[in-house]
Amino acid sequence: MQYTRLATYDIVKGNFPELTTMAEKGILPLFAREPGFVDYGLVDAGHNKVVSISIWDTREQAQKSATTAATWVKDNMADRVRLVTSYVGDLALFHGAPVTA
Repeated sequence: MQYTRLATYDIVKGNFPELTTMAEKGILPLFAREPGFVDYGLVDAGHNKVVSISIWDTREQAQKSATTAATWVKDNMADRVRLVTSYVGDLALFHGAPVTA
């Protein structure tokens, strides 16, 4: 089983594309170096809301990612976003459509 961390943020300065670029160059490489990292993404939820999704091999790794993310956000975009929620849970179902040619 894999584990997911979901976090929601309010954008208080800037816009979603700017934050995405910052995350892609900053937090994504940090996560990618961590043991158990599987995947990471951001969702533009509208109304200046962002959802961060990361997938990990273990609950402990997912929980540690919350600390990594909090530190990175504090150091790099504390003036741009505000954390609203953060959850870690079992990833029960995450399935894509089959690729067809």
